[in-house]
Amino acid sequence: METSTAASSSQTAVPRLRRTLTLWDLIFYGIVLIQPIAPVPLYGVAQKLSDGHFVTIILIALFAMLITAVSYGRMGALYPTAGSAYTYVGKGLNPHLGFLAGWAMILDYLLQPLINTVWIATALHERYMHQVPYWVWALVIAGIMTALNLAGVKSSANANKVLLAVMSVVVVFFVVLAIKYLYTGQGWAGLFSIQPLYDPRTFNWGKIKVATSFAALTYIGFDGVTTLAEDVENPKRNVLLAVVLTCIFAGTCSAFESYLGARVWPDWRSFPNLETAYMDICSRVGGVILFNAMGVILIVAAFGSGLTGTLGAARLLFGMGRDGVLPKKFFGYLKPGSGTPTYNILLIGVLAFAGAELLYHIGNAYEHAGELLNFGAFLAFSGVNLACFWQFTVQAQRKGVKWRLLQDAVLPLIGFLVTGYIWWNLNHLAKTVGGIWFAIGILYVGYKTNWFRSAPVMIDFSDS
Repeated sequence: METSTAASSSQTAVPRLRRTLTLWDLIFYGIVLIQPIAPVPLYGVAQKLSDGHFVTIILIALFAMLITAVSYGRMGALYPTAGSAYTYVGKGLNPHLGFLAGWAMILDYLLQPLINTVWIATALHERYMHQVPYWVWALVIAGIMTALNLAGVKSSANANKVLLAVMSVVVVFFVVLAIKYLYTGQGWAGLFSIQPLYDPRTFNWGKIKVATSFAALTYIGFDGVTTLAEDVENPKRNVLLAVVLTCIFAGTCSAFESYLGARVWPDWRSFPNLETAYMDICSRVGGVILFNAMGVILIVAAFGSGLTGTLGAARLLFGMGRDGVLPKKFFGYLKPGSGTPTYNILLIGVLAFAGAELLYHIGNAYEHAGELLNFGAFLAFSGVNLACFWQFTVQAQRKGVKWRLLQDAVLPLIGFLVTGYIWWNLNHLAKTVGGIWFAIGILYVGYKTNWFRSAPVMIDFSDS
């Protein structure tokens, strides 16, 4: 306390220009969150689900994400605090609905380590050391992430920047080699084709609808840009532009990478393994060097994401335990002398391993993990779109503020309907498990608020 007071005094004594984030700072942050290899781990599974139309479903998902990004940007300018969807729905619609949006987000936090454990364990088992059973790899990966978090090891911003730079170099090499491969083998006809977008032999709208929800994983993380709204210059303009441009960047890059992949390897049915399919595409254009380069950055990126995801989820559960949202004795426990939420980290590690093993036995583990993650994400997206409509039309009307039909009413309602439609087309396992989780949340918030007669306890997302 004394240090912060002294620092505050020195800052008031010495006049300084206020340091603010620019629009490009926000866009760069969004790219770091989404990563230039976002479609790569999804590629094989998405090609199977869409029958070879991953590029198409990425672009369809981009339409939904762009409208949602506009809603996030506008709400972020109004409420520049951590929690994003939870805050926007709670303040823009209703505190109880906000709690349920937060409850859906908690599921995503818990699933982040799981989906990364699934992918790494699959890659190591299928492509590097098949003799080691999948469950052993899942146990090792979940165990290492748990142990490092218990030891207080954190991934630094500089390490993330280095990883982003290495990813970008590998992607650029792939693009150059893929273009060379296609042009050398087929000329201009190899580079330009509508087949990745529309193949009349396999196009099926029913499959496209289901697959689009999986493709939306490409964009997960764009809303993180709004958490910097308090530090950016001209937030009303720049937060909105940043989330929209981040989505456009993610969509166009992902579509281009997927397009090249589909041209290099047109028949997805011949992949040795769907979860690591893009590594085989890299091998076809760049040999064993590019195969291993892509494999290494994918594993490192997934491990870093799982590591930070475990810590973020543990901190979120601790905050809920500390504030009485969850039982304090377990979830609010900190290891004496370290400030580490030990029980929460151990719980998340167990969930990551058990979930990875269970999904492996069900089959299509990575697909199911991704769909489960999208259950919470698309509920949150739908809620933010509805909150944006309510805030800028109904609430504006009540305050006597003039509102615009297209921008304030039509666009967010379209976003609400489209994201809701994608959510509705999630697979049955995702809707069953997610539905049980959401039902528990409804009962829980009802019980805690005397059946919705009082405001729910706030969830603190600031440190997660």
